Amino acid sequence: MRVLLSGGAGFVGSHVARLLLGRGHEVAIVDDLSTGSRKNVPEGARFYEADIRSGCAEIFRDFAPEALCHQAAQMDVRRSVKEPDFDAEVNVLGTVRLLQNCAEHGVNKVVFASTGGAIYGEQQIFPAPEDHPLYPVSPYGVSKLAGERYMYYYQVQFGLPYVALRYANVYGPGQDPHGEAGVVAIFCGNLARGNTSTINGGGKQTRDYVYVEDVARANVLALEDDVPSGAYNIGTGLETSVNRLYELLLEISDQDLPPRHGPSKPGEQLRSCIDPTLAETTLDWYAQTDVRVGLEETLRSFESL
Repeated sequence: MRVLLSGGAGFVGSHVARLLLGRGHEVAIVDDLSTGSRKNVPEGARFYEADIRSGCAEIFRDFAPEALCHQAAQMDVRRSVKEPDFDAEVNVLGTVRLLQNCAEHGVNKVVFASTGGAIYGEQQIFPAPEDHPLYPVSPYGVSKLAGERYMYYYQVQFGLPYVALRYANVYGPGQDPHGEAGVVAIFCGNLARGNTSTINGGGKQTRDYVYVEDVARANVLALEDDVPSGAYNIGTGLETSVNRLYELLLEISDQDLPPRHGPSKPGEQLRSCIDPTLAETTLDWYAQTDVRVGLEETLRSFESL
């Protein structure tokens, strides 16, 4: 299969690219390198440096993809609160332009990186199933919901099948420790340097942490298998508080670096946890990596840098 992978020079996208190549697929990556890195592009993948907001029509004509795996995004919740117009430009306008090119160039399927961590808002049910009410409390969550709705439109009007993978909080080797997003990467980066970390708020806020290799596998299954169009939660169904996450990393690192606590950040949910049952029954996918094992692998990768 010829797969056009947007955001393939980024954290999740690069893992997806390597797995696709390992399974014999032809992969072309489109990335503007605003947050990704050229060194993340695996050998064997074709690379186009471009902004998805352009629509990338020339790339569609040149590569003639059979499928689009759309990972590129403005993915920082806090930046979306500060710059909701920029968030919408990238996540809504960029997605629409890619979908339009899919419709015009005969693409057979779209797999979309959505969010389970932000699309449900303050949850009423734990873990949240896919039919949970959708009331996101950040522009990022709103923009991902808009992307899902546009994909439904393109399916109805143009017969373009889609799978929206609603990720929980993804972590693992290769995540950027310097940005605002990715608390696991920030903690691991600090511990690898022997520095303490700041926990926003009381640290009792919970997240569903899912390992990046498990997420990459979900993307490949969604691309390869003939599954009904719609949204699928990609998470563990388990809540871990930020305080507990830091405690686990201290145990793994065998360091004595108590955290600092700072003010809470706007746009952050108190609890987030998603139900992966539908992905298990339909995609035959489940999270294989226990959070402690995943944290060990992640911290080891930072210590080796």
